[in-house]
Amino acid sequence: LSGTQTRRIGFLTDQCPEPYVEIHPKLAEKYQIKDGEMIRVTSRRNSIELNAKIVKTIRPDTVFIPYHWPDEKSANRLTQRALDPVSKIPEFKMSAVRIEKVNS
Repeated sequence: LSGTQTRRIGFLTDQCPEPYVEIHPKLAEKYQIKDGEMIRVTSRRNSIELNAKIVKTIRPDTVFIPYHWPDEKSANRLTQRALDPVSKIPEFKMSAVRIEKVNS
């Protein structure tokens, strides 16, 4: 999932030109993260750096990263390599991560 199709749609690209990570206000407060600030999201597999977007529409203990960007900003870099034992589908929808501010 790299945005091969969705990133070609000008309207969508105009609405959201850069990847981001959504963070609930309570979680942002806990980590002293401000809206628009660059943060590092790290899993066992990898880490990526994205701008924070503070939103109230997700659970306080969750972060959300749209996965329609390729390369070094791809949320799929954080996912496990595990496959479902029956369907062999990768776990692209969830992964345990740590967040931290990127020092300027």
